[in-house]
Amino acid sequence: MTYRHRARGCLLGLAAGDALGAPAENLSPSEIRRRWGRLTEIEGGGTDDTEYAIFAASLLVRHGHELTSADVAAAYRREIIPLVAGPMRGAGFSELGTVEALRRGLEPPLTGLVHSHGWSDGLAMRAAPYGVFCPGDPVEAARLMEQDGLVSGSGEGILGGRAVAGAVAAAMGGASVQDVVRAALSVIPADSWTARNVVRATEQVTGPADGTALVEVLHEAVVVRHYPWTDVAPEAVALALAAVLAGDGDVEASVTFGVSLGRDADTIGAIAGAIAGAMRGESGVPERWAARIGPVTGKCLPAVAGKHVLDVADELAGGL
Repeated sequence: MTYRHRARGCLLGLAAGDALGAPAENLSPSEIRRRWGRLTEIEGGGTDDTEYAIFAASLLVRHGHELTSADVAAAYRREIIPLVAGPMRGAGFSELGTVEALRRGLEPPLTGLVHSHGWSDGLAMRAAPYGVFCPGDPVEAARLMEQDGLVSGSGEGILGGRAVAGAVAAAMGGASVQDVVRAALSVIPADSWTARNVVRATEQVTGPADGTALVEVLHEAVVVRHYPWTDVAPEAVALALAAVLAGDGDVEASVTFGVSLGRDADTIGAIAGAIAGAMRGESGVPERWAARIGPVTGKCLPAVAGKHVLDVADELAGGL
């Protein structure tokens, strides 16, 4: 399978998982079951997850392996901030805080520390392009992801991004599902919250994702039930990797199970779709889902309006 086929599968899987999970965001698994049974059909468009992934890819196309946090901050100031005339619709806490920090003249890493939301999954949701850009090299993918992360995140938020970038890089190199999980763990400290959650979650997966029992077990293992927000990176990353493992790398099985977990369902679906899509390639993404993915509207990031993830994937894969 060519890198281009895997790259297109990765970003198409990300966009499909994002769009499928969007209406289930912040819902409980029981509420998802009540409304849809199993959510399997894309109802609308994606969210900031897809748009930020496209923005991240543009940084890599422009700077390649020389990308620095200063480059990322400059791109925010040049391409994002001037076009934010009002609220950034759908943007996460970490991105909103970063924009305000940059407006105040701060530089990374302070821009990712000052807003106190560095643990969010805003990096994990857009980490896939870094893995696409570094096929078979989780260490380099994680290093580049961290340069992006220093601008808008800190601590466990950066580790979540590193884990996803590492997992996608391994998947791009043809790794098995088990090796993809190992790659995610290899680029983050073993004693981190993210690593402990990934281990706890994936240890629960002993068979196919075919019932509600595993959903409850995974929630018990990693979900912070008392916390009012759901965009917690160690939680979302662990649940997404467990979904890929439960789906045995199949895009539809992995994404639909990931979305059924609720919480930050669009991000869990996007991460699971990116990893499984990189494993199975463009043909692994269900045709009915692919047909629903069009150019993004720029509702969160006007700078990326009109771009399609397949064209972005081709740009990333062009030099591989």
